[in-house]
Amino acid sequence: MTETTIGVGGAAESTDMVLNIGPQHPATHGVLRLRLVLDGERIRSAEPIVGYMHRGAEKLFEARDYRQIVMLANRHDWLSAFSNELGVVLAVERMLGMEVPERAVWTRTLLAELNRVLNHLMFLGSYPLELGGITPIFYAFTEREELQHVMEEVSGGRMHYMFNRVGGLKEDLPNGWTGRARACVAALRSRMGRFDDLVLGNEIFRARTRGVGVLSRADVHAFGVSGPIARAAGVDFDLRRDEPYLAYGELAGTLRVAGRTEGDCLARFEVLLEQTRNSLELADACLDRLAELPPGPVNQRLPKVLKAPEGHTYAWTENPLGLNGYYLVSKGEKTPYRLKLRSASFNNIQALTVLLPGTLVADMVAILGSMFFVVGDVDK
Repeated sequence: MTETTIGVGGAAESTDMVLNIGPQHPATHGVLRLRLVLDGERIRSAEPIVGYMHRGAEKLFEARDYRQIVMLANRHDWLSAFSNELGVVLAVERMLGMEVPERAVWTRTLLAELNRVLNHLMFLGSYPLELGGITPIFYAFTEREELQHVMEEVSGGRMHYMFNRVGGLKEDLPNGWTGRARACVAALRSRMGRFDDLVLGNEIFRARTRGVGVLSRADVHAFGVSGPIARAAGVDFDLRRDEPYLAYGELAGTLRVAGRTEGDCLARFEVLLEQTRNSLELADACLDRLAELPPGPVNQRLPKVLKAPEGHTYAWTENPLGLNGYYLVSKGEKTPYRLKLRSASFNNIQALTVLLPGTLVADMVAILGSMFFVVGDVDK
């Protein structure tokens, strides 16, 4: 760093500027702070500073029983509430050696994919907005609203569904719901071309994103980056295919793992769009399977006081934003002794330390938005 004497004009040209983006700034997704060191218009170093929304969820887990922790787990990534619930109940069920009814397995898979579409639609609309394109977000929110009605009808919750239970689901699907869900999925699929026309077909968007913010495979592995961001950099890994859970093993013929090798902002957006389309296909396949299943239970009867046996386990799922894992340690009590949360956004956001240096300040928002993170998922 160069020491500068105020009043000597020429010395300022060789002085680095430290710029704080956030923690309250319209260019960020929530309360994130970036500490940038600039050399003129170019970023020399970047440090993401997190924790402004930290609520101590992992300690709160230790003071709640196995029914109550579902509520806490569902909130860190507020765009993926159903998927968050799913991971924690899978961990508890594994500790109990519990088998979930087949109808619940397929319903969970269906709702997880619909939740994935809801998550991705938010970023398909908000990312172009950050680059100056306002129209896509109106379409994205129109599609989200239709899907929100479907999810709200089945669970009673708009954002925090609280539909998973240890041993299955809260209750069976409402009469006629599968038909309404199928109509919603078909309508969404028919209108997904708007994002190709408005966003991918826009030369300004492509100029702002192609070759910008390139993330290498080595950095993906170094920082533990996962999800669409990792697959856009050529890391072909998806838990739904590589370590199937729920009903994904039977959906291998429908599941397609989207991927690119460029690793830039454009590749990340393309992977997100392609993954959204495939999730709609998976939802249709789940609806077909549910129509074939005979009526039956969607949960297991549990004792009034639920205690997990002494031991430990790790359950991870392919959440919309990447790998989400719960490390559960039990001492045989009705509350977890320890429940460690591995959230996707926390690891993904650390890659900004290598993505931003060397780029222009003008490209910072393009790179930041393409990381598709939720701040609550970073801070937990």
